[in-house]
Amino acid sequence: MANAASSALRQASRLGLRQSISSTSARVAPALSRVAAAAPTRASRRGYVSETKQQSAQVNIDTAIKLDKKDFMNDKGELVMPGSATPANATVSPMAEVLKEATVLEEGQRPIYLDMQATTPVDPRVLDAMLPYFMGVYGNPHSRTHAYGWETEKAVEEARENVAKLIGADPKEIIFTSGATESNNMSIKGVARFFGRSGKKKHIVTSQTEHKCVLDSCRHLQDEGFEVTYLPVQNDGLINLQELEAAIRPETAIVSIMAVNNEIGVIQPLEEIGKLCRSKKVFFHTDAAQAVGKIPMDVNAMNIDLMSISSHKIYGPKGIGACYVRRRPRVRLDPIISGGGQERGLRSGTLAPPLVVGFGEACRIAQEELPYDSKRIKYLSDRLLKGLLSLEHTTQNGAPDHFYPGCVNVSFAYVEGESLLMALKDIALSSGSACTSASLEPSYVLRALGNSDESAHSSIRFGIGRFTTEAEVDYVLKAVQERVTFLRELSPLWELVQEGIDLNTIEWSQH
Repeated sequence: MANAASSALRQASRLGLRQSISSTSARVAPALSRVAAAAPTRASRRGYVSETKQQSAQVNIDTAIKLDKKDFMNDKGELVMPGSATPANATVSPMAEVLKEATVLEEGQRPIYLDMQATTPVDPRVLDAMLPYFMGVYGNPHSRTHAYGWETEKAVEEARENVAKLIGADPKEIIFTSGATESNNMSIKGVARFFGRSGKKKHIVTSQTEHKCVLDSCRHLQDEGFEVTYLPVQNDGLINLQELEAAIRPETAIVSIMAVNNEIGVIQPLEEIGKLCRSKKVFFHTDAAQAVGKIPMDVNAMNIDLMSISSHKIYGPKGIGACYVRRRPRVRLDPIISGGGQERGLRSGTLAPPLVVGFGEACRIAQEELPYDSKRIKYLSDRLLKGLLSLEHTTQNGAPDHFYPGCVNVSFAYVEGESLLMALKDIALSSGSACTSASLEPSYVLRALGNSDESAHSSIRFGIGRFTTEAEVDYVLKAVQERVTFLRELSPLWELVQEGIDLNTIEWSQH
């Protein structure tokens, strides 16, 4: 009797469940049909990447913005900023005004990109290598118990090998980081703190033209009781090796000199510096963010103990970089990030396989195409420099025979760098001065070369890369020549110079 009752109860519950499902589906069906009707018809094949076309990396020169004199004048004949009614001498940061006036340009009218020292576009081949690791192959590379972890770990190790090959290192010496800034912090602070604990090695040597993150790391260590020597550079931006040798002391823990300067492109004599540091038994660190993949680098030939590398400077993704840490002779350093002990215990945290794979592919391509890229960039650089220096009162900053051709820094006398950048709004460039902030202080790198404030303020950096075309260089040359000439005509100082008056002999009166 109990069995019959329980059987009847089960049948009743199944019947009720079926009815509730059918009534629910009846209510949902019309709603779904309405959504389907409202939704636009989609292609059957899902695409994740837009189709690559030959013109994608080109700028339509014919439709690029042209500026005329009237763009700079208001009704009263005063010089104004493009698109603004405010006179240029208004008491407001010029760059703030530029940002206020900035507009999104139409397709085909984006500025020509010549700021390759700031960042580079991702190479399409790098993107192709990265895509599978965003969707299908998503395992944690540190998971050792299943296939998802194994496949991403294999990809990460292949990328590590590609990075190592590019600089002549062993893959075990490559530590993945978030970029060159972290690598610089890790190298300088890590070595200094490890060897400074004994109290014997409390001295660091660096140069005055290093990247901000190196100088800032050194300042932090000064607060911790370390002594730092900031070496001056010569007028061409190069280190004096005799001064470096004199600065190294028995208590020196590390010497940090950048390979290629990010503002003036000067290449330091790394091999000689490395040999000197090895003979003095001092660790040698170099910030090679602007050098790796652009000039030949060999950590063993150059006796480099620590090296910082950035992915997005070599057509890879942003947010990933590496730190080379030599194993023989072993470099000891305190990690600045603690945790699960990944990356030989020097940099804890889960790696991002898509970024690591993209970085590895960028390094592989860089090694493969270095001879071709170098030759082509040198040709474009020579073409650009010849045209720029043909203008009167124009000088190149840095050693003309010892610089990376993809970084051309030129000073245009009697023209404000900020004014020229505004006049060249159809070209993405960078000024030698601190134009990214509200500060109008001249570039500390150019000041270290001995340039005057006026010369430092009038400098522009041109960055040439893998995707820069000859047509773009020609357009930039024509635009710069036209607009420098025009801006000089507006300057009363230029009139005095044309009349042959030496500006240094003028006594200016204050009102």
